[in-house]
Amino acid sequence: MAPTFVVVPQWQGSTSPRAMRLIDGAAAIQGDLPFSATRLVDVPVEAGDSLDTGVRRFSAIQQVRERHTRILQDTTDWALSIGGDCGIALAAVEHAARTHPGDLAVVWFDAHPDLHTPESSPSGGFCGMVLRAIIGEGPAELELAAASSVRLQNVVLAGIRDIDDAEDVLLNEHGLVSVSCSELADPAALIAAVAAIGATHVFVHIDLDVLDPSALDGLSDLIPFGLSVADLGGAITALRADFTLAGATITGFAPASPAAATDDLPSILRIIGALTR
Repeated sequence: MAPTFVVVPQWQGSTSPRAMRLIDGAAAIQGDLPFSATRLVDVPVEAGDSLDTGVRRFSAIQQVRERHTRILQDTTDWALSIGGDCGIALAAVEHAARTHPGDLAVVWFDAHPDLHTPESSPSGGFCGMVLRAIIGEGPAELELAAASSVRLQNVVLAGIRDIDDAEDVLLNEHGLVSVSCSELADPAALIAAVAAIGATHVFVHIDLDVLDPSALDGLSDLIPFGLSVADLGGAITALRADFTLAGATITGFAPASPAAATDDLPSILRIIGALTR
């Protein structure tokens, strides 16, 4: 079933020097989406205030989450939310978890595990905390209802390779499943990891920095030894063959110019195609 496309040009969750380019990246992708099936979340112009939460620009992030949630609640099919920074995954996964309570696995394609809290984060950027918030251990001001969060045991990390010490402790303590970039050349290991969870529905989050910098110029973070577009597309296709897609996010497109965006768009559209065909 075709999704509703929800464009969320949030940049406030990122601490990258390229953060403002995320607005242009979201707009560039939106230009190639079907107009009648696309909704746009209004993102504040201002950066926002931390409001003593330990999260930079928290007030803007909270406002976007509320607006994103309202649009998702109006969708009749599954939604593909396109950022912006990966903080937009909070509302998107929250919506999918409410729709499929107790029956949702999350596959997190990202160079980073995004498992910080405000206390452990070296930057205060929400982009590095979003998965921790999704599992119900985020800032108190973003606390999710039990039916809207996802258990850590229902998360599979895919392609992570830039892990901070505090995140590494959590990964080791809980034995979180992680499938490496080299393993993703054959999606069998990923499919087995998701199948072991026992869920029939899957949410797919894609921060484009899971790709190798040689695959895409417009990345907000450049982390070497990532995936090829072909391997990412193959993994998505394999997931959709065995599980029902409950929602997805694509984030982290930060082109340097309109011309650079045009060069990258065919690769991004291939990823969108793998999710929606």
